[in-house]
Amino acid sequence: MNAVETRSSGHGLGIAVRGAAVIYFIMALEIAVMISPFALFFYSVFNPILLGLDQSLWTRWLTSFFLPHMIVPPNTVLMGIRVFGSASFLLGSLIFVVCAVQVYLGKLLERGVARHGLYRFIRHPQYVGLAMAGLGLTILWPRFLTLMFLGLMLFLYYVLARDEERRMLARYPDTYLPYMERTGRFFPRLRRRTPGSGSLGFRHAMIILAASLGGAAALGFGLRAYAVAHLPLASVGGIDVLALGTGELPLAVDLVQGVLNDSLLAGRLNSLEAQPGTRVLAYVLPVDYVMQGMIADTGDEWRLFQRHQTLQMFTDYILHPVGHLQNGNMPCAGMMMRDETDMYDSPAVMRRVIFMEIRGDGPLESQAEDFSLDNERMPRFFVDIHLHTLEIMQVKDTPPGTGWGDVPTPMF
Repeated sequence: MNAVETRSSGHGLGIAVRGAAVIYFIMALEIAVMISPFALFFYSVFNPILLGLDQSLWTRWLTSFFLPHMIVPPNTVLMGIRVFGSASFLLGSLIFVVCAVQVYLGKLLERGVARHGLYRFIRHPQYVGLAMAGLGLTILWPRFLTLMFLGLMLFLYYVLARDEERRMLARYPDTYLPYMERTGRFFPRLRRRTPGSGSLGFRHAMIILAASLGGAAALGFGLRAYAVAHLPLASVGGIDVLALGTGELPLAVDLVQGVLNDSLLAGRLNSLEAQPGTRVLAYVLPVDYVMQGMIADTGDEWRLFQRHQTLQMFTDYILHPVGHLQNGNMPCAGMMMRDETDMYDSPAVMRRVIFMEIRGDGPLESQAEDFSLDNERMPRFFVDIHLHTLEIMQVKDTPPGTGWGDVPTPMF
């Protein structure tokens, strides 16, 4: 291969990899787009892909979530993962920007190989920064599809890094080889050694790609199984009860029992339970819980793309993960107040119970099956109930889908 062909192949690979990165970040930033005025335009393009994947049992899992996003993470491990997501995204973005400025200034001033700053320790800190930012976004918006695309993106950046090193060796043989000997590709090197110079063959590349995608899928399924096993779940009169957080579970149980004390509502729920292969799941939330529109279409005010607060909500979600966990996705911490001096009909003294019908092909025998990737989840109606008196304040049917229509939002 001559010099022109080498430059051409490297340039084409770079365009392909950067294109994949752009697609990845568009998918990962769905969390920001879906609360923006551009949501309808975005989903006019993206939702047919999600719906297509959702039609088959073989691909439905790609549209699902592998971490809890609707409830407050129920234990220290999952809370730590949530905080790590914000930290990884912010730190990775900072590393990428700083190193990008350093590289392009070096090109502008013709300084040759970048060997200062983070480049003193690793050869590709920009790619490490992108990987960290991508991992953080994947935790913040944990669709399996995003996770798998992250695995693909990391593989492509590995291929691009090797190609860049090959071209740098050809261009700066006297300076780049010693630099490779004392620095690692993506991690700091503890001792000097001679790097391998062999090319990445097709078979080798496919093994690495399979390991990257397989590892991503295994990690996702492992985290999902762990999360489902630790959800704040209980059972009341055959109804599965899911609380916003572990501390809310006893209250949630009392409220669902209050709903069942109403003969009309109890009869309606019993008719749902009586259907073969069906369970009923009740989400117990504050009536003004910000993300309730992702469970069911409970009203226009919970379609976040109509609230015109995209920047504020997204930055708060990323920059204040600890406060976000404490407030439980609420507009303010005061939503959790239960002071007797509150107004009788104040949101602070009411909860909303959203009832979901879970339907499978066969008998559903455990609460964990409420979150099975194979089963269908359909919102039926919600009940607003007073915290102190257990008085039913409102009952309302919900239309099919969520506040985003038929967009798959498999929240748990």
